[in-house]
Amino acid sequence: MSAVADAYLEHHFTFRPVDASFMGLPGYDDRLPDASAGAADAERRGLGKLRAILGERPEGDDVGARLDHRLAEAQIAMSEAALDHLPRFANPAWYSGEAAFAVIGLLLPSGRPTPRSAVKARLEGIPDFLADGRARLAGAAAPRGQTLRAMREAAAAATFLTGDLRLHPDWDGDWAEPAARAAAAFTTFASAIADLPHRSGACGTAYLELLMRQVHGFDLTAEAALKAADARYAELGEELADLAPRVDPARSADAIIAGLSEHVAPSPDAVIETYRALDHKARDGAVSLVTTADDYALEYRTMAPCFRTVAQSLYFLPYRSPPAGSAGAGSVYWVAPPPPDTAAYLRGNCAANVKIIHAVHHGSVGHHTQNARARGAASRLARVAGTDCALGLAFLSSGSMVEGWACYVQDMMADAPGFYSPAELVYLKQMERRNVASIIVDIRLHTGEWSPAEASAFYRDAGFAPERIDAEITRNVMLPATRLMYALGVDAIRDLRRRWRGSVRDFHDTLISYGHVPVAWAGDEMARAGLLA
Repeated sequence: MSAVADAYLEHHFTFRPVDASFMGLPGYDDRLPDASAGAADAERRGLGKLRAILGERPEGDDVGARLDHRLAEAQIAMSEAALDHLPRFANPAWYSGEAAFAVIGLLLPSGRPTPRSAVKARLEGIPDFLADGRARLAGAAAPRGQTLRAMREAAAAATFLTGDLRLHPDWDGDWAEPAARAAAAFTTFASAIADLPHRSGACGTAYLELLMRQVHGFDLTAEAALKAADARYAELGEELADLAPRVDPARSADAIIAGLSEHVAPSPDAVIETYRALDHKARDGAVSLVTTADDYALEYRTMAPCFRTVAQSLYFLPYRSPPAGSAGAGSVYWVAPPPPDTAAYLRGNCAANVKIIHAVHHGSVGHHTQNARARGAASRLARVAGTDCALGLAFLSSGSMVEGWACYVQDMMADAPGFYSPAELVYLKQMERRNVASIIVDIRLHTGEWSPAEASAFYRDAGFAPERIDAEITRNVMLPATRLMYALGVDAIRDLRRRWRGSVRDFHDTLISYGHVPVAWAGDEMARAGLLA
């Protein structure tokens, strides 16, 4: 429990109290972020004080304190640069996301009861928060995708607050009036931002490289990363073309992957059992590869009725990292109920998708095991840095480990005999290629080389589902250096594995024991301990 971690978290929660709720840490559940005109200056002053604290306390010889120091230093650098280059106050979707999840985050299952008074307090605070947002955005411009996302989220939140919120099992009649006022504020906010002029979302090379180097720990320039990604993208295309005939000489890679959607559950009601069965299969298959989080339960549950509609329009993840401060005995994994078009529902939940995306990437050996192990990390900040919050991860610096690990284990499970079919290996290769494509888009968008339209065309060529592309581009623009951390994180893990001196299982267990830190920093600690060649 380092003083650096205490000081940083106090600062972070002062300006991002909704993050504290997602982390399950007390003292902030009744608060909304400060969006007033003086918030940025107050944050700068707080960051300056944190720098002074870091200067007074060297990293030291303790692994936890050392990683706390590095995480805090990276967050300070990113926060200062973001206020100059990409202030959240200029992002319409920051207001809609924070306001919506300020309430929803308190209603999700966790290891503590629903804080009813805090829900009411946040409902009461939403009108003033969104009024500050309208004032900050008046006369401003924003990337059109962010504006559209904010309008969609605001409309969904308004509908939720006046309707399905009452279906929550802890519904309190005292919420009714403030919920109605908050819903009206969301509607007013959406109307006020509807005609915001469009501006470019490029953050610029300098800011992008600060995120890549100082926050993610990648020893790369944007130019070098792009050159490597271009080459790897071409190689993966050739590998796909070579792999497909070995699986089925009569079909292309795209046709083989499309054929996977034919392997579905016998009925919509049986889909949830597919999730559970494939999660168990993944845990059994990984027994010699990593110690899975069997000591921390993962319950696949049909999504609660109160969330079913609002989840379609918000950043509502089926699986979220458990709140480290109130983790309880396990996590809930929401499985969407079937819509009227059950055929499309079954295809979307075909065995390959459930196995790779849900059971492996998010559940079993992926996010679930990594999150469970992070709670025991020596670094206090590394226990909470990868918490899923309103717009994404609490600390961007956690991303190469959080998403790098989850993508890496998809390929790792190919080492489990019989776990994947030959066709599923083709699908994995396409997924890897799409992640490399995201590096290319992330960099070319933010250096100004590509417009969103050019990025969209590239994503189509890379095999992204057409209905997903607009949201993907908006995410790229809104959160620079977020999509590149997936494939670059995988590369960093593979490099450490090649240098590891012990068994494969020990490597994986050691890697994720460091918690939510950049993979590169975990590698530094492994090298310091003499574990790498």
